[in-house]
Amino acid sequence: MSRLLPTALAALALSGCSMAPAYVRPTAPVPASWPEGDAYLAQSEAALPQVSYRDIFRDVRLQGLIAQALENNRDVRVAAANVAAARAQVRVVRSAQFPAIGTTASAGYRIDGSGNDTQDYALQGGLSSFEIDLFGRLANATAAERERALATEAGARTVRLGLVADLANAWAAYAADRDLLAIAQDTANDARRSVELTRARLEGGIAPRTDLRQAEQVLATAEGDLAAQTAAIAQDENLIRLLVGGPVDPALLPAGLGEVFASIASLPAGTDSSVLLRRPDIVQAEYLLRAANADIGVARAQLFPRVSLTGLLGLASDALGSLFSGDAFGASAAANATYTIFDAGGRRAGVAVSQAQRDAALASYEGAIQSAFREVADALAVQGTIGERLRAARANSDAAADNAGLAEARYRGGIDSFLSNLDAQRSLYTARRQETAVLLAAVLNRVELYRALGADSVLATPPIEPAATP
Repeated sequence: MSRLLPTALAALALSGCSMAPAYVRPTAPVPASWPEGDAYLAQSEAALPQVSYRDIFRDVRLQGLIAQALENNRDVRVAAANVAAARAQVRVVRSAQFPAIGTTASAGYRIDGSGNDTQDYALQGGLSSFEIDLFGRLANATAAERERALATEAGARTVRLGLVADLANAWAAYAADRDLLAIAQDTANDARRSVELTRARLEGGIAPRTDLRQAEQVLATAEGDLAAQTAAIAQDENLIRLLVGGPVDPALLPAGLGEVFASIASLPAGTDSSVLLRRPDIVQAEYLLRAANADIGVARAQLFPRVSLTGLLGLASDALGSLFSGDAFGASAAANATYTIFDAGGRRAGVAVSQAQRDAALASYEGAIQSAFREVADALAVQGTIGERLRAARANSDAAADNAGLAEARYRGGIDSFLSNLDAQRSLYTARRQETAVLLAAVLNRVELYRALGADSVLATPPIEPAATP
């Protein structure tokens, strides 16, 4: 055994060899800066700073809901369990790089035909087939598994990022539906007064029955919208409860969209598109590319012989008292190498498979970057124009409200027909709803930019430590 030790140490010194190709991060297949033009705002930041959702979503009520969701949401729990399983799998694969040492003990008692009894005692411990990783097969397998675990962790960050964005969207949608409910209620109240006025004018012989029916149509439409908005608010609450993963205190819900818009900050995108490399889905794609690269090393190492060591130390005696005496000790050691001479090209085909899978992972990585670039560019295009849309919508609402007031006064004074008053009321209703829709779009755009850039430092999990060299 002592003579074999120098040979084993020399073999272990050679085990640093790796057949995996050196990994080089591919150049991002997107422009170095965001698009420019009338639809895009000029940005002065050179790069995107690391932020947290608390920097963007500043209302403490929404922050409380987000914290509760990150703790209780079932999708987040599934993602966390997947991360734990992936980390454990790294340890499973890595264990093959270390020798397995075991012990066995036995005791026997026999009586022959002459009545003589024999006792046997044995204690053995040894090294069972420890593979010397000369060509890096085991090390690359561990590296590949670790990269996949890191990809799983990045995927969990994607889940958490999506949860925060979805909850912010649901919170804003609830506020928008509250505003739409109030608009429908105001319209219904105005329509009831219009019906009462028109009925009085009809009874006085001033207005025709068609005016009353048209006024009743406006009222029926508003009452139908009231019922629809009531249902929408209930559905919004159900969605928020689902995302949070438990009951929601009504005090944490917003009263209107105006306060939501004021509490959500606009996230600067920066001029350097390399910030996309911090998006968790792109990080996940890169880790999978790294894993595919390491898999090539595993496949290449399969082309070479495997060298393994075995060793056994044991004690055997026919008496328990003399089991640990010098004469009872025995030792053995062996080394063997295996190599497949012919496999019909199977191992070389395995290398080709791993290389093709690496090429596919590379294309997926580049595609993820291109998709992310488009998502951010689209969000920036909306951000660059939403302010003008909101200004126009508010101006339209103001003009519609003034026109509606004038039209009703002229109708009451007998100057204009009821049809003019009716059209003015409908225009006001439509303008107020459109203003709410544009304001909601502005809020959702800020949330989408937060999601698209995906650089929330709070949502990261503790890093997976690199595997030690055995």
